[in-house]
Amino acid sequence: MIGSFIQNQILGMNWLNALIGSLLSAIGLNVSSRIGSSVQFFLYDVIKITVLLCVLIFIVSYIQSYFPPERSRKIMGRFHGFWASCIAALLGTVTPFCSCSSIPLFMGFTGAGLPLGVTFSFLISSPMVDLGSLVLLMSIFGYKIAVAYVVLGLMVAISGGMLIEHLHMEKYVEDFIKNVSSVEIDSPDPSQRERLILSKNQVVSTFKKVFPYIVLGVGIGTVIHNWIPEAWISSVLGNRNPFGVVLATLIGVPIYADIFGTIPVAEALLAKGAQLGTVLSFMMAVTTLSLPSMVMLSKAIKPKLLGLFIAICTVGIIAVGYFFNAFHYLFI
Repeated sequence: MIGSFIQNQILGMNWLNALIGSLLSAIGLNVSSRIGSSVQFFLYDVIKITVLLCVLIFIVSYIQSYFPPERSRKIMGRFHGFWASCIAALLGTVTPFCSCSSIPLFMGFTGAGLPLGVTFSFLISSPMVDLGSLVLLMSIFGYKIAVAYVVLGLMVAISGGMLIEHLHMEKYVEDFIKNVSSVEIDSPDPSQRERLILSKNQVVSTFKKVFPYIVLGVGIGTVIHNWIPEAWISSVLGNRNPFGVVLATLIGVPIYADIFGTIPVAEALLAKGAQLGTVLSFMMAVTTLSLPSMVMLSKAIKPKLLGLFIAICTVGIIAVGYFFNAFHYLFI
């Protein structure tokens, strides 16, 4: 009962959807019509995701204030092999919400001398399975799917980093990254007031960057939800197409967005008959392998290593998609 309340009323904000529907009806808009339903869906998802965004950014920024780059580097440097990759992947969950933000940290960690496999575990984990994705997925799909998504994403990050470490790909890192000098400065820990101010400023900064993607994502989700025939979505991304996961992954790669802009599209696709794993693969591809991120990463590593990184992520994302499609009954 309590879990259902948290899922539906706190994270899912069903009360907000009902309130918006009542207000629209009060001004004479028929929410049962296609236009009225579209307006209700758009307003509800934009407000819901924006509220979750602000709360999540504040909480994660506060947590992140305890793990500045230098401290994170020292923590990762204490471990070796498998456990180092695990720690790096876990630290990736409390970093910025898109791959373009995590790539500069990856460059800094690599330049500071951390093993390449460890830094790649961080690079894969950071955009794919951050805390924001966990809470947002819980708000839409429930805690079982959210937890399984994060666990499988961490497995992809850990195994990918260990594979790169095993193949000894250090020579494929650009020289300017390897030659970066690491200067350790023991800065004093911020006070609680400073942490709160930092978190507030991060909310404002991130909101300004992310909000246009939320509006765009919800707009696309609204079109899918109310205007595209269910039979068409089901035929392309449903169980009748065994290559739906591969197609969704390839479609997601050139798109640049974060988890906040991708969630409403995924929600609408699932409601229209797309398979669960296919939708989650689309989300992973968008957040992990976006084209702008790959262009940025290509400046730091050579084509062979970049190709291996893309291949590892693509294979992992597709495997996660087929796993969810095969065992979706365990999570719904």
